[in-house]
Amino acid sequence: MNKFALTVENLTKIFSDTKNKKENRALNKLNFQVKQGEIFGLLGPNGAGKTTFLNILGGTVSKTKGNINVWGFDIDKNPRQVKASIGIVPQEVNLDAFFSPRKLLELQAGLYGVVKKDRITDLILKMVALENKANAYSRSLSGGMKRRLLIAKAMVHQPPILILDEPTAGVDVELRKNLWNNVKELNKAGVTIILTTHYLLEAQEMCNRIAIIDKGNLVALDTTRNLLERIKTKKINFKVKNVDLKKNLSIKDIIFKINSKNSISATYEKNSLDFGEIVNYLNQNDIKIEDISTEDGDLEDVFVQLTKH
Repeated sequence: MNKFALTVENLTKIFSDTKNKKENRALNKLNFQVKQGEIFGLLGPNGAGKTTFLNILGGTVSKTKGNINVWGFDIDKNPRQVKASIGIVPQEVNLDAFFSPRKLLELQAGLYGVVKKDRITDLILKMVALENKANAYSRSLSGGMKRRLLIAKAMVHQPPILILDEPTAGVDVELRKNLWNNVKELNKAGVTIILTTHYLLEAQEMCNRIAIIDKGNLVALDTTRNLLERIKTKKINFKVKNVDLKKNLSIKDIIFKINSKNSISATYEKNSLDFGEIVNYLNQNDIKIEDISTEDGDLEDVFVQLTKH
């Protein structure tokens, strides 16, 4: 059995601009694999190539070169099996306002050729906590419910891979949390999750591994933990008593910032100096420290570091 849900080899997509006689290389020789059963994050700034990649997977854009294997099926040789192996949750909420969730799932199952005896509409509705709204008009659902209904639509043919494109865009914090709980439950049931998101903290908390692409190139691929270990800087926040806002603070390799008369932050490279040196320096400058907190970098720091130009 193939242990990889998705294998991408030398994937290239070139869009031709015939008017200006130029070529736009949207994807450039991408190589990566997604393991079965993992939550895999695909991150990148706007224009990085994420949408192009998802469109190729969904069959709406053709690749220029390279190979894609989905759940053991080649995207060129077995397009129908590939389509049956993935469920795509789009970024835009596009639902018929006058259809109920049950009706929408039944129609979607029909489009995928799922015969009535094999349909699991009620089970899917329960899985996304919409069983009590099964017969309500879709227009009456809240924003979070509509997002969950999109996930349900993508699961009607029971695909082993679920692709989520910016699933929490425009969703408030509480609904976002509920949505991720649904995704985690699906993952526990054995579904491989591939997601794109602009909320880097979510990716940090959700994903086993992360690929970062920039201008069509793969610039990082690693476990979330290993990516976080790439961060070289550390930040210390000092709560202080009435510091002079014009005071000049300077030590080699340390960036001091006086945020207010009661707050100073110091950023420095890990392992470059002893934390006690900073405390002693502040004491020597007659700054009374009342409290100290430290901040390790997060995925956003890694992202900025890898995609800055």
